[in-house]
Amino acid sequence: MDKPQKKTVARRDFLRVLAAGAGAAAATSAVPLTSPAAAAESDQEKRKARYKETEHVKAFYRVNKYPQ
Repeated sequence: MDKPQKKTVARRDFLRVLAAGAGAAAATSAVPLTSPAAAAESDQEKRKARYKETEHVKAFYRVNKYPQ
């Protein structure tokens, strides 16, 4: 009697599917994902200072012995 044949994936077919998946992933990551709120940010908002030396920042500097 014949043994039932198992369906196996050939190595080339596996690599072809893997390459197609990698290409699809690269294509989707190439699309910019900017939100309308980020695009509507004014020029003045882009230039304003965002760094603030708050208490937890001062504590971080103190613990890590950064000079002030």
